[in-house]
Amino acid sequence: MKKLFQKRLFKFIICGGIAAMLNLLIIFVMIELLEFNTPALRNIANVLSIEISLLFSFFIYKIWVWSGGIWTVKEVLLRQLLLYHVSAGTAVSLRIFLLFPILDLLNVNYTINTLFGIFFSAAINYLISDKLVFKTRSKNFNAQIQLETKVALDFCYSEELTPSLTDTLDLSKPNTHLVNFEKNFLFSIVIPAHNEEDSIDATIQSISQLLELKKINYEILVVNDSSRDGTETILQSLSIQNKKVRYINNYYPNGFGFAVRCGLENFRGDAVTIVMADCSDSPEDIVNYYHKLCQGYECVFGSRFIKGGKVIDYPMHKLIINRLANLFIQILFGIDFNDTTNAFKAYRREVIDGVLPLLSHHFNLTVEIPLKAIVRKYSYTIIPITWRNRTTGVSKLKLKEMGSRYLFIVLYIFFEKMLSRGDYIRNNLKPVMRR
Repeated sequence: MKKLFQKRLFKFIICGGIAAMLNLLIIFVMIELLEFNTPALRNIANVLSIEISLLFSFFIYKIWVWSGGIWTVKEVLLRQLLLYHVSAGTAVSLRIFLLFPILDLLNVNYTINTLFGIFFSAAINYLISDKLVFKTRSKNFNAQIQLETKVALDFCYSEELTPSLTDTLDLSKPNTHLVNFEKNFLFSIVIPAHNEEDSIDATIQSISQLLELKKINYEILVVNDSSRDGTETILQSLSIQNKKVRYINNYYPNGFGFAVRCGLENFRGDAVTIVMADCSDSPEDIVNYYHKLCQGYECVFGSRFIKGGKVIDYPMHKLIINRLANLFIQILFGIDFNDTTNAFKAYRREVIDGVLPLLSHHFNLTVEIPLKAIVRKYSYTIIPITWRNRTTGVSKLKLKEMGSRYLFIVLYIFFEKMLSRGDYIRNNLKPVMRR
């Protein structure tokens, strides 16, 4: 089913590009050759070129991308074609009246603004077209999807991991499918901290107390990122009180991405999770991550936006930008994970080794690691998590500075996926396991 989705998305992008070129060609012919030179005639030329390119794209999508549907006059002309105009109009309207004002507010470069807008409009148009416009499928098409999905399930899922695939997301139920690791299996918690004297003690204490209670072998590694307050003094005291807590000073330039990279170069465990210093991540979710790693997954991704997930006191403007950015990533990569931008995830050591070298200097590292892991075919699962906005201190994430950096990393990994011909896919490839 995933292959069908990727194939259809690839065709959609090609058709969209052809339709855009047709639009430009029609405008050129009408204005330059047919001399539509007055303002009124130019408006007519624009309307006609848009409508012709829309009709062209509709029929080529129906014939080549979403093939196998019904071809009655009622279905095509009175339903699908009308809905397709609504889809295209909605995509353009959201781009002009929602996305562009947000990007302008963030002072995103005009070129990046335009490029992101094109991808965003295409993503919205694809989603609406897939879910609403071309929803009617032929029986043969549905049978093909069902057959391919069944074959993939039968072929790919190993016996070791099959029980975990049937788990529900109800974490209140006891987990009976844990794989027993050796007793010295060590789980590392890496915490980047910059001027976090008001919250770092509570963060570490809550995590260590729960992990001790659950009898999980752990270490907490805090990376002091050039703090100018009392953070380092608190860390010195905590490391004396608890031998499982240690800290190092970031030897890279100041910045979230550099601090995390410093931590990932120095953790000692067999697996690692990245946790924020401001008490925003739940210690209970860290335990759930550990259990999923014990089931055999190489990555565990938490989502605040699936059933069972929760956000508390999320600023509305950040929430809107978050959902738009994650929607863009979902469509571009064809994945079911909808919270890529959140830092709180867990990885086995071989995954961290497999995604090197890391390029991100800032918060875009939170996107680089999971997308590389997915593209390079490491197994992962998705579970619901809870996130709470900080109650003390100041957020280090500056949206105005991060827009183009996020886009750079996303497109860099997308081009790796499309053009590298699998050069960076992990050795001894195993099936990608899903929730």
